[in-house]
Amino acid sequence: MSPDEYCREKAAASGSSFYYAFMFLPPERRRAITALYAFCREVDDAVDEARDPGVARARLAWWRSELANLFAGRPQHPVTRALAPALAPFGIGPERLAEVIAGMEMDLVQTRYPDFAALERYCYHVAGSVGMLAAGIFGYRNPRTLDYARRLGTAFQLTNIIRDVGEDARRNRIYLPMDELAAFGVAAADILAARASDAFRRLMEFQYRRAVQFYDEALALLPAEDRRAQLPGLIMARIYRTLLEEIERDGFRVLTHRTALTPLRKFWLACATWARA
Repeated sequence: MSPDEYCREKAAASGSSFYYAFMFLPPERRRAITALYAFCREVDDAVDEARDPGVARARLAWWRSELANLFAGRPQHPVTRALAPALAPFGIGPERLAEVIAGMEMDLVQTRYPDFAALERYCYHVAGSVGMLAAGIFGYRNPRTLDYARRLGTAFQLTNIIRDVGEDARRNRIYLPMDELAAFGVAAADILAARASDAFRRLMEFQYRRAVQFYDEALALLPAEDRRAQLPGLIMARIYRTLLEEIERDGFRVLTHRTALTPLRKFWLACATWARA
């Protein structure tokens, strides 16, 4: 199996919405973004699939050393070997890739966030930095496009957090800011025990409105001259925002249910977004 094939299988196996945005890209850019996505999945799995935090830290340390190998011209892993040809053409540097690893490492040391400022820092590392890397692969002329990409990445992560409240709670993780739980009268113990309430639904409505605001602000930041190039991001935004709206329509039953869009609906949304571009 070639490095590119490995990355394609990694992306397809995840069932992610990102796959539906990649399919419209030219081959070189599609290979690059698929390799970047596979890198993010590998680093995320290094933490999520390890029961022992010590093992997870060792895996992340290995990935840091592999980043050094990548930029020294001697990558070993199939993902970094696939990513190597994209470094120079798309301006991929070690700093942002290292930020992704740092974001995954935060899950080993922090299971609660005191306020939104702390959560937003986490969102930047695991999603905003990835959005900026992706924007470089898609192509842009106006530097303001990076501001759009960072904010859109945060919107995606906020959507994931809303969708996965119950799943994260079963891992003893709560990504909703603690001061906001207190303001709405929701105890962390209620989330861990999957006890829904009117107060919890009001809390989630607040989270929903903030995520919508991030989508709106991101799209307002995208310069007109880069809109066509950034179409894959716009496709992802359409899919993720539709998912967010489905969660809201379902009454925020996120403690016990995981809302998802069907592959056919994701494909339809991707085609509809592309057709209107």
